[in-house]
Amino acid sequence: MARLNPSNERLKRDYIRYLKEAKGKSEATLDAVRKALARYEACTAAKDFKTFRREQAIGFKARLAETEGVRTGEPLSASTQATTLAALKEFFTWLAWQPGFKSKIHMADIEYLGPSNKDAARAKAPKLRDHPSVEQVRAAIAAMPTETAIDRRNRALVAFTLLTGIRDRALVSLSLGNVDTSRMPPVVRQDPNSVETKFAKAIVTYFFPVGDDLAAIATDWIEELRQVHLFGPTDPLFPRTRMGLGEAGGFAPVGIEREHWSNASPVREIFRKAFERAGLPYFPPHTFRHTLVHLAQTLCRSPEELKAWSQNLGHENIATTLTSYGRIDPHRQGEVIGRMGREEENGGGDALAQIGAILARHRGCSPA
Repeated sequence: MARLNPSNERLKRDYIRYLKEAKGKSEATLDAVRKALARYEACTAAKDFKTFRREQAIGFKARLAETEGVRTGEPLSASTQATTLAALKEFFTWLAWQPGFKSKIHMADIEYLGPSNKDAARAKAPKLRDHPSVEQVRAAIAAMPTETAIDRRNRALVAFTLLTGIRDRALVSLSLGNVDTSRMPPVVRQDPNSVETKFAKAIVTYFFPVGDDLAAIATDWIEELRQVHLFGPTDPLFPRTRMGLGEAGGFAPVGIEREHWSNASPVREIFRKAFERAGLPYFPPHTFRHTLVHLAQTLCRSPEELKAWSQNLGHENIATTLTSYGRIDPHRQGEVIGRMGREEENGGGDALAQIGAILARHRGCSPA
């Protein structure tokens, strides 16, 4: 059993309360801080935080580089190490200003918790993200059964994720009233007062142009909820599975109920089974956002279209869309560069010039 230090536990409790109540940090951020502190205490055998010295920081960094991830069994990534060190640095900086610690924790020692320049660069290096093609998503949906309400819910859930690029936490908190199918294209209003959006942002998303057949799957499900199951505006768009007595005598899924899922774990399991059934590798829901951004790179022909696409994903800045989700794999990069050369010979490139002008204005300068 892990050793507990009562003094440290009190300090951790006070710090977590400070982050939550004074700094407004999310629960996900608080969990990351707890994990960082737990790793540090495991390395120091839960020694009092007041004994912190630069030698402990150096030793912890070495130990952290050798630590294996629980899920992967591989050494922690450079970004995970950098995040852990940053969390500890902020904690000890806070601690150094607490009564009774100003003479014990030295700011110069805290600086030793920073990663090396090389490790910091590795942590910030962009990574290629595996994501499904639209054809792979279609294949997964086509392989899904449709016999029961649960089957149709699952099928609509996968289609809806590609149609909207919605994050899974927001997806499970959506209600029927958040979707307006009377408009063309249908619109999803993610109200942060009821929907778990990132940074509590209000997001308005119209169905992306990925196919009328996929839109029909989602809208047919919405009509089934309204007409067959008699769901109202406050009922969940993708309701929780109702468990009951199955034909074999044990507990089994028997339908849907008017309750939201408490977390997104069931959604990820639905995705996993859908891709496995189609004989494809598993792609989590969030990878669909990467699919949509790469689709934008081939469909958008003007700055206005690119901005609308970006805004549809909930991004305030086009740069977020292009840098966080739009990295092109090297093979595709070569194809694009080659095509651009041919287009330039034929008098193309106007759209690129317009996009360059917009980005230049955003940086506060005029294009060269």
